[in-house]
Amino acid sequence: MKVTVIGQWGGYPKVNEASSGYLLEHDQYKLLIDCGSAVLSKLQNFVQPEDLDAAIISHYHPDHIADVGVLQHALLIGKYMDKNIQTLPIYGHEEDMNGFHALTFQDVTKGIGYNPEEKLQLGPFTISFLKTKHPVPCYAMRIEADGKVFVYTADTSYLDAFPAFSKDADVLLCECNFYGNMDGSAAGHMTSYDAGNLASLSGAKRLVLTHLPQYGDLEQLKTEANEKYSGEVLLAYYGLTIQL
Repeated sequence: MKVTVIGQWGGYPKVNEASSGYLLEHDQYKLLIDCGSAVLSKLQNFVQPEDLDAAIISHYHPDHIADVGVLQHALLIGKYMDKNIQTLPIYGHEEDMNGFHALTFQDVTKGIGYNPEEKLQLGPFTISFLKTKHPVPCYAMRIEADGKVFVYTADTSYLDAFPAFSKDADVLLCECNFYGNMDGSAAGHMTSYDAGNLASLSGAKRLVLTHLPQYGDLEQLKTEANEKYSGEVLLAYYGLTIQL
């Protein structure tokens, strides 16, 4: 299993970069996780839109879905260019039907609702869900394939259910929108201390901090997370690729 960071910024992307988007690959299956602002532009350095097998969305805030529309138009234009365009399934929850309905566009994308109470099988990936603590319905994902575990917290403040959900993750991709001395709970986001505690309690092999703030010294986030977690801590950045 290989994960590539396409975008790592929370809220909006810094110049020439992207907000939330991650490419997960295994056995030639290509899954896009979230599709925030500027993700489509950056994604094309790794895979063409028509070569995606599926996409899955954690929630419908703009920094996670802003480029769904341009992805749809890329596929539509590809049809006019005689590319072999198949209907791309985009999986999302159905607790916000306005957001969910936007996942379907003509015959190039089809929104498919996932049931958070059940595991979802997408190609080689088995996906489990955990509802997070965020101002809108949002779901973390535990994705397993061939004995490897990738956990994406999506947007959330800390939950006591997270350590069990993230148990023994090979990679814990954890949101970290606030510094250690801040309180992100009202905004539905975690601090660097929260992320470090989660990695430690879950026994994660590697912690990657994402959904990063646009202010401050980001290296401080790593330092603070390492006060709670003795393993490797990385800051997500565009193009970061990790082989699980």
